[in-house]
Amino acid sequence: MYSIKEYLHEKAEESRHHETAAYLMFIAGAVFFVGGLLATMHSSDNLEWFIFLPYNLTSHPASFLGLTLTLLGISLSVYGVVIGIFYSRKRAFYMQQLYQAHSFVEKSINTPKSKTPKRVNSKKGQVPRKTAR
Repeated sequence: MYSIKEYLHEKAEESRHHETAAYLMFIAGAVFFVGGLLATMHSSDNLEWFIFLPYNLTSHPASFLGLTLTLLGISLSVYGVVIGIFYSRKRAFYMQQLYQAHSFVEKSINTPKSKTPKRVNSKKGQVPRKTAR
């Protein structure tokens, strides 16, 4: 059975893993995007561009491959950034909860225990004194 601290630690580690995978997805998207642009520019002599996407391509298969790689690269990059931000926020939430749980435990350990009241001598109403032996 997991304690709450172990559970939060595992979830933070899992979110860190997903965040790293999202970063790698962004990198793969950037590589596909650049590869698609290079393949499109190499296959065509006269390109017409809409911002950074070529259109009015030739019927050459490399031209279609370049457009496909470009669109795939853009979608992977955008998806990688969005998922990376999502898991980063999720990990921050788990880390905040873990910090609160840790500070609660530290606070409960370091607080002095309440002292029990001393017994009162019923005959005189005074606290009994220790006698030296």
